[in-house]
Amino acid sequence: MAVEQETRIRIPRPAETGLALGGSAGPVALAVVLAIAVVIPFAAQGFVIFQFTLVMIYAIAILGLNILTGINGQFSLGHGAFFAVGAYAAAIAMESFGVGYPWTLPIAGLVCFVAGFLFGLPALRLEGIYLALATFALAVATPQLLKLSLLEDWTGGVQGIYILKPSAPFGLPLDDDQWLYFFTLAVGILLYWMAHNLVNSRTGRALLAIRDNPIAARAMGVNNPIYKSLAFGVSALFTGIAGALSAIVVQFVAPDSFSFVLSVAILVGLVVGGVGWLPGALIGGVFIVFVPNIAESLSKGLSGAAYGVMLILLIYLMPMGAGGLVRKIAGIFATRQTDKQAR
Repeated sequence: MAVEQETRIRIPRPAETGLALGGSAGPVALAVVLAIAVVIPFAAQGFVIFQFTLVMIYAIAILGLNILTGINGQFSLGHGAFFAVGAYAAAIAMESFGVGYPWTLPIAGLVCFVAGFLFGLPALRLEGIYLALATFALAVATPQLLKLSLLEDWTGGVQGIYILKPSAPFGLPLDDDQWLYFFTLAVGILLYWMAHNLVNSRTGRALLAIRDNPIAARAMGVNNPIYKSLAFGVSALFTGIAGALSAIVVQFVAPDSFSFVLSVAILVGLVVGGVGWLPGALIGGVFIVFVPNIAESLSKGLSGAAYGVMLILLIYLMPMGAGGLVRKIAGIFATRQTDKQAR
């Protein structure tokens, strides 16, 4: 007699969305990461600093997707669209209205929050692959919409918009790349703090409850439609700010820069970093920026194949991403520590 077995993907509990390291190891690891982050722009050259700035930008976008997928359980293949909207909102605000670049971040975030919330409302009836298909359509359609002649006066059409690179303020002894690196780092830390507090708040527990059992969540008084739309809006807000930072750092936006491949890259970064594990966003950002370059260095003609092989090996060795590996190592150390105390 065959026995049916239900396969479940192990998603972390609320307390595991942080550093997931027991005792004082979590704060120590965070301090080490911050120390390394501060040293990088002084130890590296211009292009390398630019690459690490992109790592943090993609990490912010992955953090936004993690709130939607890892925390609330909604699947999206269209976050490249919100990235594009945030980038264009910042570029238009700077070039057409003379808004200072720091103020374009809340503008882009607000625009993307509204767009994400409104998109989430009609998508409430969709789940699983059907929601993925709807977000896929959003990612494919957005670059084409940005090319419309009706919007060309704002978006620049296929030519895009060029942006001047900002310099360090207050006479700080930093070059442009170093300043943008620290600016992005400060924004990333602030957004990570906000995401961590959101997940561990009452709203975060409601999002997790909907992910785990929407019927039980509704029975406990959680307004599922509002919270699911809110998750879409907050996720789009994070991704839109990442897009705005990308426009400022790259100094150029064009429709073809935000193809469906960008949405796939953000999703890959989420899986590699660990679904539901917030610090994994940084690991996912490193993967997005550096692994394609490593693949191309191995074989320019077969860079795509090399990238695919490395991704398959990584998923095979870490099926739950870096977050699962960290939790496994932390569990081993916790077990050993318990055994020592028992002795």
